[in-house]
Amino acid sequence: MIVQKKTPIMPRISEFYGLIILMNFKDHNPPHFHVWYGEYKMLVYIENGTVVGEMPQRALKMVFDWLEIHRVELLELWNKAQNGEPIGKIAPLV
Repeated sequence: MIVQKKTPIMPRISEFYGLIILMNFKDHNPPHFHVWYGEYKMLVYIENGTVVGEMPQRALKMVFDWLEIHRVELLELWNKAQNGEPIGKIAPLV
């Protein structure tokens, strides 16, 4: 019998222009979200916009624009996620 480990699913909280924005439940501090764009992946700290990882400049600008609009909502989702509460979606950048 083969036993497979379950891979935790990181919920998608927004998607726009090929960017996928995700947030883990009960993740490490400081508050952050993850961004996937094709083969690129990065982590963005919500409070100061610090980036860990790489992303094309155009995509990075869109992520920063979206972060500025939704910073308060992102921190609210972070707090819910850390308490194991359901998190919703955040509007995409339009």
